[in-house]
Amino acid sequence: MTDQGRQPIIVGVDGSDLSVAALRHARVFADALDSPVEAIAAWNYQAAPGTFTPVLWNPAEEAEKVLRDALGRAFGDRPPAQIVSHAVHGHPAQVLIDAGRGARMLVLGSRGRGGFAGRLLGSVSTACAAHAPCPVLIVRADPGMEAGERTMDSSTHR
Repeated sequence: MTDQGRQPIIVGVDGSDLSVAALRHARVFADALDSPVEAIAAWNYQAAPGTFTPVLWNPAEEAEKVLRDALGRAFGDRPPAQIVSHAVHGHPAQVLIDAGRGARMLVLGSRGRGGFAGRLLGSVSTACAAHAPCPVLIVRADPGMEAGERTMDSSTHR
């Protein structure tokens, strides 16, 4: 837990538009609940036999960059002081479920960058909603957006 024992609001960040919206929603709740926010980007790289990994590529650094970029998109050059960020190695759903222990809330976008495989196997947000030990908010749009402006049509993805 961060910020002198207050329960944090955990936000899963993958760089998608909806994870940026989740950061903005988390800030609204954090302000109302006087809670700190922890933005987490999880990375899990497993090399398959016979594949080539670029020598200079560092998945931990890439996750940190995703966090910086998402925070910049969400809040500009000055993210709120109560927001801290971490890049964590592990499967995203498990990392976020584990981070939910002792958290006030977990905030996630309804869909991230999972693509077709994510639809077949189940998404991080679905796994977290089913298994997180704290309340989970699934974000479908930025705060204040009109229904027609949503990033995704909610009637087709329930």
